[in-house]
Amino acid sequence: MNYKELLKNLGVDYLLVNSTNKYLLEYVPIAENSSNKVTDFTGDVGDTLISSDGKIYLFVDSRFHIQADLEVDKTKINVVKYVLGQKQDDEICLRVKPNSTIGVVASKVSQLRYEYLKALLDTINVSIKSLDSDFFDSVELIKSQKFEFLPISLSGKSFEEKIDEIGHNILITNSEELSYVCNIRSFENNYSVKVDGKLLILKDVAILFTDYLCDSNLTNIQIKPLNQFDSFISEQDDSISFDKSTITAKDYSLIKNPVYLKSPVKQIKSIKNETEINHMKYAFEMTDKAVMATRDFIENNDGLSEYDIATKLEENFREFGAKSLSFSSIVAINENSALAHYNKSAKDKILNDGDLVLIDCGAYYEGGLATDMTRVFVKGTPSELQRKVYTTVLKVFLNCFNLLVSEDMSGFDIDSLAHDTFDKCKIDGFEFSHGLGHGVGVCVHESPPNLSKNEIAKTTLVNNMVFTIEPGLYSEKYFGVRLENTCYLDNGVITSLAKMCYEKKLIDYSLLNEYEIGWLDNFQVI
Repeated sequence: MNYKELLKNLGVDYLLVNSTNKYLLEYVPIAENSSNKVTDFTGDVGDTLISSDGKIYLFVDSRFHIQADLEVDKTKINVVKYVLGQKQDDEICLRVKPNSTIGVVASKVSQLRYEYLKALLDTINVSIKSLDSDFFDSVELIKSQKFEFLPISLSGKSFEEKIDEIGHNILITNSEELSYVCNIRSFENNYSVKVDGKLLILKDVAILFTDYLCDSNLTNIQIKPLNQFDSFISEQDDSISFDKSTITAKDYSLIKNPVYLKSPVKQIKSIKNETEINHMKYAFEMTDKAVMATRDFIENNDGLSEYDIATKLEENFREFGAKSLSFSSIVAINENSALAHYNKSAKDKILNDGDLVLIDCGAYYEGGLATDMTRVFVKGTPSELQRKVYTTVLKVFLNCFNLLVSEDMSGFDIDSLAHDTFDKCKIDGFEFSHGLGHGVGVCVHESPPNLSKNEIAKTTLVNNMVFTIEPGLYSEKYFGVRLENTCYLDNGVITSLAKMCYEKKLIDYSLLNEYEIGWLDNFQVI
C-alpha cells in the first residue's frame, strides 16, 4: 500500500492508526485492530504512527517487547519500546516534527486522550486533523448476536437499583459498563460476554442503542438500532454527563451540552456484591477443576503440542460448565512462555521431558463474570534453574498475597512491594516486565482496581474488589514463569478465589521461610 499517497489524500503529515475499536476496548478481535493491518503485530495493545516521509512506528509497552521483535519486519517498522510508567502518547509526540499535521480517527480515541494529545502537540505547533473514518477498518458485517438478561439471583442488583446509584442524564458508551448496568450478557462467542452499544439514561427513560438482539419484552429499557444514536443524541437539549476517558471524540462532538463526570459505574462495578462474590467462588471452583484436569492430561500423555493442550483445556472448561472462555488461553512451552501475552498455541511446539509449560486461562459461567488463573507445570524432572525461578515468583506472590491491606492502601503500593521483593531476589537474565495485577469482572481486565505503576493504580482498594496478583519472571533465552490467582479483599485480608495448588516438584523449599511453607501446606487443597 502507498501510505505516502494515503496521507497526501487525507491532507496530513502523520496518521495515528489505533489498535482499539470504536468502543475503545483494550482487547479486540484482530479483525478490528487497524494497527495490525499495518504492522502484522498481533499483540493486544500497540498503536502505529505513519509518517509522510515513509517511516512507520509501532509503540509497545514492556509486555510486548519480545513479541514485537518476533512478529514485525523491522526493515519496514520501527519498534518503539516504552517501559512501565511511560505513556504511549508522549512517545508518539516525540516522533512528530513541529509545524505539521497529524490525522486522528475521532471514533478510535477517547475525548480525554484527544485533549491530552492536543495539549502535547500544541507545544510544538502541531495541529490535529479529526478524521471521520478509519481507512483500515474492514467492512462491518451486520451483527446478529443475541443477548440475555441476568436474573437478580446472579446479578445481585436490579437495573433500577443500579440507576439509583448512578443517576440520570448520563451517557455510557463503554460496552462492559453498559452490560453491567443493564444486567445483560451475550454468550454466543468466546472471549467476551459484553454487549456493544450505547446507553443513554434520561430522567424518564433509558435507551440502549445496539444491533444485538433480544427476545425479551422490556419494560425498563428501550432498545433502538445503533444507527439512530448520532441523530438522537445530537437533538438532546438537556445537559448530558459522561466520562471523557470512555467516550470517543466523535461522540463528544455530537453533544450540545456536555458535562464531564468521572464514571460512577467504574467504581460501582469494581465492588462486587455478595451474590457476585458467591458466583465467582463457584466459577473458580469449576476453573480449578478444569485446570487440574489439564494438568493430569499433561502428566499422563507424551508428545503433546501447545495446540493439543489448549484444545483439551477448552474441552475441560466446557465439561465443568463454562459457557465460553474469558480470553484466548495462553499455552506456552519453554521460550514461548517468556512472551507475557503469547497467543499462538502452535501445533509444532511439542512438550518434551524437562520442558516447562505456562497456562494462563479463564472462562465465563452463567453469571457472566470472568475467571483468570495462571499456573506453570513441568514435564518430568525440573532443572535447578526452573525450580529457582518458579520458587522466586511464588515467594513474591506470597509476600503480596499475605499483606494486610490498610484503609488507605492502593494497588500501586502492592505492585511496589512486588518489585522491591524481586529486586532482593534477582536472577540474571530474568525480568519482571508487567504490572502485578488487574481488576476482574464483566471483562477479564477491568479497572479499578489495578496493581501497577500506572496512575489508575493509586485508587484505594476497598472490600469486595476483585483483582489478580500475578508476578512473573521472563527470559527470552530460557522461559517465563507467572503465577496468578484472582483474589478479593475481605476486611483488609486478601482472599484467593482460585484454590488450584502449586507444583510441588517446582518448589525449592530451601528458598522459603517457615511461614511460607506452612501457608503452602494449607493451600494445597485441590
